[in-house]
Amino acid sequence: MTYNIISAGFGGQGILFLGKMLAIAGMKEGKEVSWIPSYGPEMRGGTANCSVVISDKKIGAPTVSNPNLLIALNRQSLEKFEKTMEKDGILLYNKSLIEIDPSRSDIRSTAVNMTDIANEIGNVKLSNVVALGALLAIEKVVKKDTVIGCLKDMLTGKKEALLNPNLEALEAGFRAAS
Repeated sequence: MTYNIISAGFGGQGILFLGKMLAIAGMKEGKEVSWIPSYGPEMRGGTANCSVVISDKKIGAPTVSNPNLLIALNRQSLEKFEKTMEKDGILLYNKSLIEIDPSRSDIRSTAVNMTDIANEIGNVKLSNVVALGALLAIEKVVKKDTVIGCLKDMLTGKKEALLNPNLEALEAGFRAAS
């Protein structure tokens, strides 16, 4: 299976971290991966996104024009990327910040209150990890245990205090989409 993923939101929502976690987990599972971040003025509040390809076979092109999996953390991202999705693709979106329903009926969509869940945990910046947990519940792109291992590897030293909240956010997102 090849997952052509776009994760998108506004700058500061951790979109690039979300994509990087997927790519690293895919590598740890021996899959072919690519990760292409898009940042610039987005870091000041515009729409940021990254493309991730995770595949069991060689990747022909690392860019994603027509995702079969879209993670949209804000309305601008939903409106920008939903129309580019492949038929029968998977859309995961942040119902806390997106008050409209997806416009397409030829895709499978799941809404999760990502921002609300992150706020309940105590840090709105964890919306991205809530999204990652929700994704793992609706589609087995990578294994949840692999992502947990990646979080443990990445959140060490000065970032160690972030580990438990991130693990909590991952689990909360998983439960919300299960």
